[in-house]
Amino acid sequence: MRVLGIDPGLRHMGWGVIEVAGSKIAHVANGICHSEGPDLAPRLLSLHQQLTQVFEIHQPDMAAVEKTFVNRDGAGTLKLGQARGIAMLVPAQAGLSVGEYAPNAVKKAVVGVGHADKRQVDHMVRMQLPGVVIVGPDAADALAVALCHAWHGRSAQGLAAALQRAQSA
Repeated sequence: MRVLGIDPGLRHMGWGVIEVAGSKIAHVANGICHSEGPDLAPRLLSLHQQLTQVFEIHQPDMAAVEKTFVNRDGAGTLKLGQARGIAMLVPAQAGLSVGEYAPNAVKKAVVGVGHADKRQVDHMVRMQLPGVVIVGPDAADALAVALCHAWHGRSAQGLAAALQRAQSA
């Protein structure tokens, strides 16, 4: 099962793909989509085109996006939300449901602490994906989102199996 994690951003949208096979998790690819264009609409279009290309190349089975947090700059938050819309639209166009995780939930899943800094997230992603070459902090965050989604999916599958066994008994 291939999982795509996306760290939305208007200038730099990180992405990371992992392969999950039972309890084994392996790195497939990671990168950053850089928006291009003088105005918002062409920048969003360029992010859409680049992320669509990532989908075509890596063909993920699942996708997850980091939730947007609200900051003091309302206009900046709105623009980030529009980029996040692109991050959710592309997987939906491919027929996938999209998991959504708050930044603190991702950090807690990967580092064990909800208020970890970017260095700690990067370090733990490298520990859990030995030999990975990460192209930048946005890609590290995206890989963390993918790992978080994979672990939540395994937990949900384990719970479903336990409920099935309990109902059968």
